[in-house]
Amino acid sequence: MTALLRISRFRRLMGVWLAGAALLGLAGCGYGSKAAPGTAADAMAGSGSGPGSSTRLSASNVKIGYFANLTHVTPLVGLHDGLFQKDLGGTKVEPQVFNAGPSEIEALNAGAVDIGWIGPSPAINGYVRSGGRSLRIISGSVSGGAELVVDPSKIKNVADLKGKKIATPQLGNTQDVALLNFLASKRFKENASSGAGDVSVIRSDNALTPQEFRSGQIDGAWVAEPTAAKLVAEGGKVLVDEASLWPRGRFVTTNVIVSQTFLKAHPDVVEAVLKASMDTNAWINAHPDRAKADANAALAVLTGKPLPARVLNLAWSHITVTDDPLTATLQQEAQHALTAGFLKQPDLTGIYDLSLLDKVLTAAGRSPVEEPEER
Repeated sequence: MTALLRISRFRRLMGVWLAGAALLGLAGCGYGSKAAPGTAADAMAGSGSGPGSSTRLSASNVKIGYFANLTHVTPLVGLHDGLFQKDLGGTKVEPQVFNAGPSEIEALNAGAVDIGWIGPSPAINGYVRSGGRSLRIISGSVSGGAELVVDPSKIKNVADLKGKKIATPQLGNTQDVALLNFLASKRFKENASSGAGDVSVIRSDNALTPQEFRSGQIDGAWVAEPTAAKLVAEGGKVLVDEASLWPRGRFVTTNVIVSQTFLKAHPDVVEAVLKASMDTNAWINAHPDRAKADANAALAVLTGKPLPARVLNLAWSHITVTDDPLTATLQQEAQHALTAGFLKQPDLTGIYDLSLLDKVLTAAGRSPVEEPEER
């Protein structure tokens, strides 16, 4: 079972979420193993031990889900550089990579993921559809890093979107909801489930989107980084930077979620993961150039090749790493899902549990994050 759990991808096909084939066996690729010299783990040696480094934690392993996106830079760098394993001590990290959030929610509900980095829309949807029983949001990770990139020869303004094919990573994922909400705000008529309407919304794997854009199969895409920067490198133009739609350009792109079952059974492990996340984010912000290189090295392991420098630099410039879950923006994200037709009026009461995040922040001499307003 261990080999099957290490890395898996769940794909959506014909409207049904199916488990994909296991990929990228990472036993010898540095994940969960001692970091190589010169990495972040070396830089942080002696910086203090996490709850997992000096005591035995309650779980022998923890299954962590994330995407091969720069908007998931925290696990990209933290796993690649050994920072997560450092704070988790003898608890083995078992990473799993997904194309988009709905697949990760399916895995979490099935017990194949314990803790995951994920966008707000799948987290909201998973919480609401489970009646508040499936997950908790326990931390932030990234703000920004999502754009609508189009073929400038076909689309010069928003009105030109009519009749065009615009891709998103998956039905109901964060960028899918953002696109549908944006189209609704511009009075385009869309069927959220089928993607049919004034604009054809095409759900496409991030790995395939640049090729589809290059061949003319799609006319643009609302995607996260680095896929957006890849489309720019193919001659695309940013029509909408999602940051421009939010006050001060701040909105939650990636949160950290946990299975409520795992949280109740292993709070010490969850605390260790949050300390690892905080340590990684601090290192990324203190060493952006090294962190960018390490993130690219991790992407090379996961996708088979590193990003070209111009793609990496553009994508990196669009993301902001933060522990803050930006709780004030989540209700608006839920409203977007409502507008898009994915949810009825959602009740998000209890979706957050920031107690362990506040504990690790306070232990590091930092202020707790702003608590959400219950609605």
